[in-house]
Amino acid sequence: MTIAAERIADMAEHEGRFSTQERTKTFRFGELFSGPGGLGLAATNASRPGYEIVHQWATDYDADTCRTYAANVCGDEGHHTVVHHDIRTLDYDILAERGGIDGLAFGFPCNDFSVVGERKAFDGEFGPLYTYGVRALERFQPEWFLAENVGGIRADGGRVLRKIFRDMMDAGYRIYPHYYKFEEYGVPQARHRMIVIGIRNDVDVEFKVPSPDRFKAEDVSARTALANIPSWAKNQEPTKQSERVIERLNHIPAGGNAWHADMPEHLQIKTNTRLSSIYRRLHPDKPAYTVTGSGGGGTHIYHWEEPRALTNRERARLQTFPDDFEFRGSKESVRKQIGMAVPPQGAQVIFEALLDSYAGIEYDSVPPSLEELTLGR
Repeated sequence: MTIAAERIADMAEHEGRFSTQERTKTFRFGELFSGPGGLGLAATNASRPGYEIVHQWATDYDADTCRTYAANVCGDEGHHTVVHHDIRTLDYDILAERGGIDGLAFGFPCNDFSVVGERKAFDGEFGPLYTYGVRALERFQPEWFLAENVGGIRADGGRVLRKIFRDMMDAGYRIYPHYYKFEEYGVPQARHRMIVIGIRNDVDVEFKVPSPDRFKAEDVSARTALANIPSWAKNQEPTKQSERVIERLNHIPAGGNAWHADMPEHLQIKTNTRLSSIYRRLHPDKPAYTVTGSGGGGTHIYHWEEPRALTNRERARLQTFPDDFEFRGSKESVRKQIGMAVPPQGAQVIFEALLDSYAGIEYDSVPPSLEELTLGR
């Protein structure tokens, strides 16, 4: 090859790299109610040729949660982009100082919308918190957003959701709400969540809900999920079980709970309310039931064979956090963080579908299951 030819080849290679860089679109990502990093990890792990999501800032009211997020998503548990603050008194200028955003997530607290909770909805302490997400949409005008909450929010004939969806649309977004069953997306846990993807009205992109069909062959059993946890993984402190609890668990079969018919009289729990989660043991060949932040009164998740509650690392496995993801805080604090998180592997499927939508890549999809609640505004 002549020197001239080599120069032309070098220029072509340089131009190719340059044009690839030009085509790369980086979405700066902000989070409210960030939790320990389920969505943050999912977003930054999601990628498609020419598209990526990078952390810009996050905020949560819990100090341990912020330390966990910063350490695992940012690489430094004191990172300045993770703001520890109560959203109800947070000045959004503090977030703006950390940079503009192109994407926003807000997994607003679910307590007042939960099936297990009292369903106070908008009259409760937590119900109105979604409005801080809407306020952030109006303030920062990101190209897209992801909002997440529990399935119980569909109560009251959809009245609550219609109000929330209307506020999101009034902020200037087309929305694609869907009720996701994460065990259908490769997560070893029956965790059902309402998730809304919103695209700003002036952005020429249409999102489609990813189909779960490609995950049908996935092994989502508890047995597989909890296998081969390395000894170096953190957050494996065991829960101390009393002799009475151990005796009770030994009478409960895999998949059963405290109300098992063969429970001896002296071990029976005498209450009028019979929650299925009380001393409930996993079934090794099925996905786990929903991991929550609770633990007292027999609400730990219990092993199917050993008479004990799961460790926090085992709970994190069911939530699909990687083994090198280290939660900060006390054992009780970590348990709550894990229970409140979004499973990163499930969320990553949604973020990658969003990037596919931007890239114009076709993928199998299903209709948004809650779309009818966006009509008739």
